[in-house]
Amino acid sequence: MPTALAWSNVRSNRTSLVAAFTAITLAVMLVVGAGLLLTSAHGDGRLRDLMSLFAVTAGLSGFVSIFVVAGTLSLHVLQQRRTWGLLRAVGMTPGQVRRLVVAEALTVAAVACVAGSALAVPQASVTAAFLTRVGLAPGGFEVALAAPPFIVGAAVGIVVTLLAALTASRTAARVGPLEVLRDSAAPARVLPWRRAAVGLAALTGGGVLLRVTSTASLTDAVPLGVVVTMALCVAGSAFGPVLLRVVGGLLAAPIAALDPGPGALARAAVTVQPRRAAAVASPVMLTVALACTFVFAIAIADTSDGRERAGVQFWAVVLLIGTAVVYTMISVLNSTAMSMSTRASELRLLRSTGATPRQLARALCWESLIATCSGTLVGTLIAVVSLGAVSLAGTGAPWFGFSLPLYLALVGLCAAGGVLGALLSTRRARRGSLVTG
Repeated sequence: MPTALAWSNVRSNRTSLVAAFTAITLAVMLVVGAGLLLTSAHGDGRLRDLMSLFAVTAGLSGFVSIFVVAGTLSLHVLQQRRTWGLLRAVGMTPGQVRRLVVAEALTVAAVACVAGSALAVPQASVTAAFLTRVGLAPGGFEVALAAPPFIVGAAVGIVVTLLAALTASRTAARVGPLEVLRDSAAPARVLPWRRAAVGLAALTGGGVLLRVTSTASLTDAVPLGVVVTMALCVAGSAFGPVLLRVVGGLLAAPIAALDPGPGALARAAVTVQPRRAAAVASPVMLTVALACTFVFAIAIADTSDGRERAGVQFWAVVLLIGTAVVYTMISVLNSTAMSMSTRASELRLLRSTGATPRQLARALCWESLIATCSGTLVGTLIAVVSLGAVSLAGTGAPWFGFSLPLYLALVGLCAAGGVLGALLSTRRARRGSLVTG
């Protein structure tokens, strides 16, 4: 019964299906692709430096996949609150609800692992060809197919999905039978104690690692700085709803003053439903924090060593790490589309009270930009803290150089993804009939 019902739910929730499928597929593709490059370079002394970079790429891809898949499934459970309440009302036990959520997730994951493994081969081949063309890899470097990367990638996809589903299923199981009658959009608790405990543990661990990074050698400080960023990102995600309510409220205040109607709607959406806004802000935070930390940490190391990395070589390094960053950018689009997809009735109600489609579009754009800017601010702060420690270890001073155009391009892509997801996923509700057909 759980499997049949899970498959039925997957087919009826197409937006959640596409978002979860995309997140898991890309996660498997990145892990398998990095593994194929790593195994292909193994044993070739000329590729020793690239092997370490491939290993870092695989590690970052695994971390990002945990982050994104967990956020996607958590948002799915949050959106299906009334569904779980209805199932509880007709007699389903909390244990059965948990098994249903896990079965849904694993159903999607099984298909996504196959798709991700298939996409990994051309992705790794294109990367290998690019590295050869720019001179970072010797001529003749090609991707050799081997079973271990596919096994590891599929295992990562299934295990990450299972862990995320088990965590999300506890939230679904706590929904009471009368939840189906609840009309309020405000969550009962913005920050559950388990989430707070995870955030506090990650923040404490990040603080300890930050101290170690600032006193380490430069060789050790660069990877430690990336680990510090990972830990602080986990803390930022855990405390995300609280941060969004505070930071988002501050950012929304001038918008509400400049554009009273749409701006006020955007401000209310962020402050009343901070968990929904945090689902959009978290991947932005991760993108900005990880990309800035890794790219600018390399620049700090090069400056300290007195060398200047060639432009093409530098961007090749960015390309390898950037695959994980692109993944999080796509997750911004996914999260925005998911958060907006269940708001058709809300938008129709606003239209029936006099709001025009243009006003609703402005409100949604403002809401998306508030979430994006909030994630950017938190991610930038995390990167600055980590890079300050790396620079302190390398140069003795907490100051470091950065590329403003690269930073602005990163933020612009995230903002564009969020706005595009909001407008596309709500187009029918904003412009279509007021009566559901």
